[in-house]
Amino acid sequence: MQLFRHSYSTLVIIGGCILLLVSFGIRHSSGLYLIPISEHIQTGREVFGFAIAIQFLMIGIGSPIFGAIADKYSSSVAGLLGVIFFLIGLYLMSLVEGSILLIVSQIIFGFGCAGCGTAVILGAVGKAVTGKYQTLSLGVVMAAGSLGQFLIVPLTGFLIEMSDWQRSILYLCFISLIMILFSLVLTKHSSKSGINDEVNRSLASVLNEAFANKSYVLLTIGFFVCGFHISFIATHLPAYLDDLSLPMWIGSWSLALIGLFNVIGTLVFGHLGDLRSKKNLLVILYTLRALLFLIFIFLPKTEITVLIFASLLGILWLSTVPLTSGIISVIFGSKYMSMLYGFTFLSHQVGSFVGSWFGGRFYDYYGSYDIMWWACVILGFASAVVHFPIKETPLVKMAN
Repeated sequence: MQLFRHSYSTLVIIGGCILLLVSFGIRHSSGLYLIPISEHIQTGREVFGFAIAIQFLMIGIGSPIFGAIADKYSSSVAGLLGVIFFLIGLYLMSLVEGSILLIVSQIIFGFGCAGCGTAVILGAVGKAVTGKYQTLSLGVVMAAGSLGQFLIVPLTGFLIEMSDWQRSILYLCFISLIMILFSLVLTKHSSKSGINDEVNRSLASVLNEAFANKSYVLLTIGFFVCGFHISFIATHLPAYLDDLSLPMWIGSWSLALIGLFNVIGTLVFGHLGDLRSKKNLLVILYTLRALLFLIFIFLPKTEITVLIFASLLGILWLSTVPLTSGIISVIFGSKYMSMLYGFTFLSHQVGSFVGSWFGGRFYDYYGSYDIMWWACVILGFASAVVHFPIKETPLVKMAN
C-alpha cells in the first residue's frame, strides 16, 4: 500500500498507533472508576466528574504546549515528556484517599495525556505523510486509539472485578511502560531538523494568522461539541446504565463497542476526507450524532438497545478528528499543525470539561442525566450549523 511505502512514515504511524492505543484505552476507562472511587472517598458523583473534567481540561491546556514543543524540538521529545507525566498521574490515582489527591492525580495525568495524545501524534503523522493519503493516515492512527478503547476498557473492567480498583490501576501502569519505547520513533532523526525560514516565524504570528481566519475559528468552536459529547458518554454512561439496573458488564462493553466501531468510522471517514469535502462530512457527522442521541432518549433501555446505540455512536465517535485536523493541514500546511491543532483541541477539551463536570453536577442536583441527554441533541445540531461556512482553501489563496 502506497501509504506505507516509506520506512520513516511507517515507523511514525506505528509509533503513533501504539501511543494512542494505550493512552486512549486507559483514559477512556476512567468512567469505570466513578462508582468505586466515589464510594471509597464517600462523595457524590460531582467530585469524580469534576476531577475527570479537570483531566480533560488539562489535556486541552497541555495540547498546544506539547504541540509547540513538538514543532520546535521534536515529536519524540514531546511524546516522551507526556508519557512520564502520564505514568506519574496514573500511579497517584491508585493512592487516592480523598478528593484533593484525586484532582491532583487527574491534573498530572491529563497533562501527560496531552503529550502522548492527538495533538503531538497527529502532528507527527501529518508531517510524515503528505499528499492524497494524509487524511487516511490520520484516520489510521485514530482507529488505533479506538482499538485501544475496545481492548483496554473491558480489560480494565475485568481487572477491577478480579482484584480491586487500586490494584487494577497499578496493572495499567505496567501496560503503559510500553509507550516510552514508541514515543522515541515519532520523529525522523537527521540533520534536516526542519529549521528553515518558516520555522523561525514567531509562534505569536502563526497564532494571530490562525485566529484571524474565520474557518479556523468556526472549526475550533464546533470542536467544543465533540468534546462535550465524548466526555459525558465516557465518564457517565457506565454509571447511567448501572442506575437502570443493567448488568455491570454492559457499561464496560458499551464503551468497548464504541471503540471497536470507531475503528471503522475513523478509517471510512478518513478515506472519505481524502475524496470529499471534509467540512461537509463534519456537518453530516454532527447531525447524525444529534439524531442518534434523540432516538436513544426515547428508546427502551435494554442490553440489546444499549449495545446497538453504542455501536452506532462508535462509528461517529472520533471520526471528527482526522477531518478536523485535515482541514487545519489544508488551510495552514503541516509545519505548525501540532500547535494549531492543539489550540483547536483545547476547545474540544473545554467541551469535555463541561460535559464531564455538568454530568455529575446535574445528576447530584436532579437525580438523573435527562438534561445532559437533551443538551447532547441540541449541541449536535448547533455544531452541524457552525461547520457550514468553513472554507477548505489554503491560506495563501484565501488572502488574495
